[in-house]
Amino acid sequence: MKKQTFFFCGIGGSGMSAIAQVLLHQDHAVRGSDRSYDQGQNADLYARLQALGVVLFPQDGSGVDADVDVLVVSSAVEPTILDVQVGLDRGIAIRKRAEVLADLFHRGTGIAVGGTSGKSTVTGMIGHILNRTGRDPTVINGGIMRDVVQPPRLGNALCGDAGLVVIEADESDGTIALYEPTVSVLTNISLDHKPMAELESLFGAFCARARDAVVVNRLCARSMALTQGVKRRVTFGVDCEGADVHAADVELLPDGVRCVVNGQACRLRVPGRHNVANAVAAIATCGVLGISVRDGAEALGDFRGIGRRLEVVGEAQGVTVIDDFAHNPDKIAASLATLKAQPGRVLSVFQPHGFGPTRFLMDGLISAFINGIEGDDLVIMSEIFYAGGTAQKDISSGDLIAQIARAGRRAEYIERREDIVVRLAEEARNGDRVVVMGARDDSLTDFARDILLQIESRAR
Repeated sequence: MKKQTFFFCGIGGSGMSAIAQVLLHQDHAVRGSDRSYDQGQNADLYARLQALGVVLFPQDGSGVDADVDVLVVSSAVEPTILDVQVGLDRGIAIRKRAEVLADLFHRGTGIAVGGTSGKSTVTGMIGHILNRTGRDPTVINGGIMRDVVQPPRLGNALCGDAGLVVIEADESDGTIALYEPTVSVLTNISLDHKPMAELESLFGAFCARARDAVVVNRLCARSMALTQGVKRRVTFGVDCEGADVHAADVELLPDGVRCVVNGQACRLRVPGRHNVANAVAAIATCGVLGISVRDGAEALGDFRGIGRRLEVVGEAQGVTVIDDFAHNPDKIAASLATLKAQPGRVLSVFQPHGFGPTRFLMDGLISAFINGIEGDDLVIMSEIFYAGGTAQKDISSGDLIAQIARAGRRAEYIERREDIVVRLAEEARNGDRVVVMGARDDSLTDFARDILLQIESRAR
């Protein structure tokens, strides 16, 4: 790729900033704008981007001048934004984020991780194994890889060899269709974002395009059915001896998991049975590239996880506050199961995102909480997060809470965050875990911190 000047409209987005870091590493010039930058939000993020070499502009078209070769936009960028209008007027090439990612991905050996749940973690684990075994990969992730956060770097990209690229392939906007992987990884398939028939079509085609191999979850019937005719299939599973790479003797610990993978002892520093599945998926994928199970398992021994995946914010008065990305039924069920595997109550706060997605997943969300909590556990929901645009607002978080409460669970609808903070500070006691769940809202981590501070203040 010849050296060019890229302008990212919406550079504050995780997917956009990750690509921007890789392009900078490859000696391209990068500029960008973002609405949140203009509003004075996320100051640390933009300071880091500037420290890396990104030149930031107001989102008023002033940065889209004759020196710009490519204007990069995401699916969230409206065509009415001045940067886009100026780009059109100047005849500058306008490309979607996923198209630029595909260009980077297709330059050599490309590993793409798709599936409903676990994509970010498996992507991070594969990158971690490759890095620890001397392969120097480029990794572009939708989540923050905690091992990679070295300010000013953001942690959502690992900049290495341009000929070995690992990416998280997103199905929510259909861009997974752009990638032609050397190795396709399919973690699992369950209802999220799109109707099941559409998901199966996207994931089936994604696996069929793999040039060398498909790595698939043997315990997911849909995944197995979709990949019956592929050139080479490598399977993984937990307590599944029929899988090519399988974990057994799983022991859930307060600070991670102990298990055995194909006879090799494995100690993970990330919690939950779901992370054992993520680990064997990553080990199986790296096996396709010639890395042994032993080396893969050993490499994961110091993997610190992905940001906002059951990430501990802090502890006060014997109460642990946790920040978590869980937002669909399967992710919520996995997080609650992980927390319930250890002693103490679970006080969960869930902010559904989007009126359409909440309506689409309503039954599954309700079931996840009914089945995931018990006794004195508590679930609180704030109102559905609205990010703008056209939406039919005919559903409320209160509707979900009412059905959870009718099933005999402690469930409360509290619209305002300030009131949730006060309520939890009153409720929480020694040994409790407070977990804030939700996606698409960057302020949720600050919300979790506010809860922690309020609990701390009780002793003052």
